[in-house]
Amino acid sequence: MASLFPTSLFSLSLLLLFLSTTIAHAKVQTFTYVNEGEFGPYITEYDANYRVLPIATSPFQMAFYNTTPDAFYLALRMGTTRSESTFRWVWEANRGRPVRENATFSLLSDGNLVLADADRRVVWSTATANKGVVGLKILPDGNIVLYNAKGRFLWQSFDHPTDTLLVDQSLYVGGPTKLVSRKSTTDGSFGIYSLVLESGGLAMYINDLTPKPLPYYNYSDGIFSFSGNSVKLESEPETEDAFAYEVRLVEDQGTIILARPKYNATLSFLRLDVDGNLVVYTYYDPVDYRAWEETFAFFSDETGRLSGCALPRKCGGFGVCEDEMCVACPSPTGLLGWSKGCAQPSLGACKGGAGVDYYKVLAVENFLTGYTRGEGAVKVEECKRRCGLDCKCAGFLFWEEESRCWLAPVLGTLAKVDNASHVAYVKYIK
Repeated sequence: MASLFPTSLFSLSLLLLFLSTTIAHAKVQTFTYVNEGEFGPYITEYDANYRVLPIATSPFQMAFYNTTPDAFYLALRMGTTRSESTFRWVWEANRGRPVRENATFSLLSDGNLVLADADRRVVWSTATANKGVVGLKILPDGNIVLYNAKGRFLWQSFDHPTDTLLVDQSLYVGGPTKLVSRKSTTDGSFGIYSLVLESGGLAMYINDLTPKPLPYYNYSDGIFSFSGNSVKLESEPETEDAFAYEVRLVEDQGTIILARPKYNATLSFLRLDVDGNLVVYTYYDPVDYRAWEETFAFFSDETGRLSGCALPRKCGGFGVCEDEMCVACPSPTGLLGWSKGCAQPSLGACKGGAGVDYYKVLAVENFLTGYTRGEGAVKVEECKRRCGLDCKCAGFLFWEEESRCWLAPVLGTLAKVDNASHVAYVKYIK
């Protein structure tokens, strides 16, 4: 009997060695899909053409899509094929770097997930070669993951959001995760607006005006204040009987309810939209037509927290906004009827302050006055002089009671306010 123990121990050691060797050299479930063939038959967001891939977990499926000829994005769509409602694109791998017909999407034998163009040039990859990846799957919440033989995630799409935050997905302070809007609905370019979690809460920035992003919202007003290092989007019943549902942002120290739809809101997502608004879209599965509903918009007089007129470009390039409507186009001769052609005056070649003048718009503010400090106390003539010398200054906002000045690289939407001493000066060539 005494000799059995060493033999059993030896056998166990061989078994453990075999198992560890097998796990270490587990075969990768490789695949390669080529961007070719007929397009899908259903309506999709951005009026895009698409080719689905056999990588799916309802209601999510991977696909190639394009909105312009021969410029494709590898993306995750959300929706159900039985519904004629628009599919929504909620994540993209090669954002801003389109590929062509015959591009390939592959999980290689070394565990690297790669998107290569038709000429085999690698456009995007997960950089997971030789790290133990054995396969790819889409989780029920839409997270695309690469996992090892023990089931541990080695890469996940939730760490690399585009303009959309899915339920159970988080943003982190100081981390790489942030939302960045598309520039338009007709291409995959991006960069105008961004949503970031900072140490005090959520902040939204406009990025295309100056070298340094300018906030058009931050947590200082307490609406989106968070004290933790992360915030997660959740959607769960409010009660055990599920009489009401909530879409909410949650951290360790608190919860902010965004919407209470009248139905199961599990299939929801939060998006930083093309216009810079922060919107919740909710999918009502039993409906076959128009199943997507906008259940929350941060800048909205109806469902949101701030007025829709507070959006930097609510009225396009220029205009006066009141009650979420674009009501006027400022001009040197007064307020004219607003149209999409309304624009800031052309300043031509920069000549410093030579030949420059200003016209005044009463009782207005814009995004600069809400979340940037401006300069003060400054006399209005000094503010004019500084703007005149700055070739990038389109005008300035001025609070007459406080003698506070904001030089504006763009005036954008001017929101009507009750205080007539809050004014805008629009720069033009005499």
